[in-house]
Amino acid sequence: MSYEVLARKWRPKSFETLVGQDNTVQALSNALDNDRLHHAYLFTGTRGVGKTSLARILAKSLNCEQSISSKPCQKCSTCNDIDKGRFIDLIEVDAASNTQVDNMRDLLENSQYAPTSGRFKVYIIDEVHMLSKSAFNAMLKTLEEPPSHVKFILATTAPKNVPVTVISRCLQFNLKQMTAENISIHLKKILKEEEINAEDESLDLIAKAAHGSMRDALSILDQAIAYSGAEISTKNIISMLGTIDDIFLVSILNALVENNGKKVMGLAKEMNEKSVSFDLALEELARLIHKISTHQIIPDILNASSLNEEINKLSTIFTAESLQLAYQIAINGRRDLHLAPDPLTGFSMTLLRMLAFYPSTQPTNEFNSKKKIQSEVDIIKKKTNLKNEQSSVGNKEDNIFDGDWVKLVDGLKIGLAKSLAQECSLVSYEDYVFNLTLNKKFKHLTQNGYIEKLEEALINYFNRKIKLNISLGSDPKTPSMQKKLESAELKKTTESAIMEDNFIKELIDDFDAEVITSSIEPAKKKEN
Repeated sequence: MSYEVLARKWRPKSFETLVGQDNTVQALSNALDNDRLHHAYLFTGTRGVGKTSLARILAKSLNCEQSISSKPCQKCSTCNDIDKGRFIDLIEVDAASNTQVDNMRDLLENSQYAPTSGRFKVYIIDEVHMLSKSAFNAMLKTLEEPPSHVKFILATTAPKNVPVTVISRCLQFNLKQMTAENISIHLKKILKEEEINAEDESLDLIAKAAHGSMRDALSILDQAIAYSGAEISTKNIISMLGTIDDIFLVSILNALVENNGKKVMGLAKEMNEKSVSFDLALEELARLIHKISTHQIIPDILNASSLNEEINKLSTIFTAESLQLAYQIAINGRRDLHLAPDPLTGFSMTLLRMLAFYPSTQPTNEFNSKKKIQSEVDIIKKKTNLKNEQSSVGNKEDNIFDGDWVKLVDGLKIGLAKSLAQECSLVSYEDYVFNLTLNKKFKHLTQNGYIEKLEEALINYFNRKIKLNISLGSDPKTPSMQKKLESAELKKTTESAIMEDNFIKELIDDFDAEVITSSIEPAKKKEN
């Protein structure tokens, strides 16, 4: 007996065995059980998701000798003949090879005759979008008002190429791509029946490689059995598919946080020697980054596995911002991979871009902890040497606060935290304790660590410990308000000076000129 490929051997024969199309199955089952039958159905979806399998199951449900039901008996001659592809009243047409109008006319002429042995004459037209325009026009009339004994089931991977006049005459169902998890579970059941052992991770790799197509997954599984025999291992699947081992991806991310460019380039070279697809590598790297980012938000999402242990570890090392950046670089690198001189160069440059954009990431592992401690020691040494040098020429006095908060804020170099300082007014000051009031309208400035940054700037300015207390209030005597008042006063003075200028007066009197006050800007002082 000749070998039957898995995709045919395990083709679904009932709605219960169809995987991943629960919504469509429920709708069709309800219609069959309640005798609410449409004359034309359109199944859309990518390859291998079960369009023609669903069409055959529907044909079986319509023609089962027991009754019209969502659960055909699977025992009568009609059910058996449909499963074996020899039921005379089930006509399957491949529109890709029968595109002409003459083929469609012949088909429609035969549809007028009553079924030979079944309850309905069922026409399954696969890849219906391949029909010519004239062929579509020929079928429109029959599709709109078919004989009561005829059912049309159309299937296509490109519904956009099907005329709307045809779609409007059909009951449309969009079949979803299978999830990798559903495919993996189904493959496990099949291998149990086939008495073949396989590592769970190897089936996960096959499921991902199928990209949502159960038929592709079964074809890859056939290849895996031929390649590995009765024991399917993860190592063999990686070798067979040319996929990337997760250890490479984890090593790349660890090398990135260590800022180890040499290690990153070494990993890229090793992957090239193993003939790894760099397009797939960037795809899987982006997928791993997504898992890490998701784990940061939903810690309980992971199950027990060696990879998930690494994901948990990396989620404590990377910041959310650096993960977002790495993900964006990975998908952009994959998009531009074909533009690179060669795949290795494109992949390497993508990794180097990741290094370049976040070289200062400080993970909480032993390597960086030691590096941080050593850096702090070096800083202390430098400060000590600096103080020894200063002692030979006389100690520099610390800055002293003279009570002018506006002047102090103007002299601080604190970046974004300066906006917080400018909206605060000084309530009191004593022994390097600043009590400030922040206008309630600017309450948001107490977030994002601005208070800590302002306190740090004051510590650096006075070269000693500073305490900062900020309360909400409505005191208008803030540096920001002071500057606005000064600016308004300066502008008023400038306007008065212009209006008193003799030349301006002459222009107004002689030419009926008008001074647009909103255009007056005081001249900025030149910096020395």
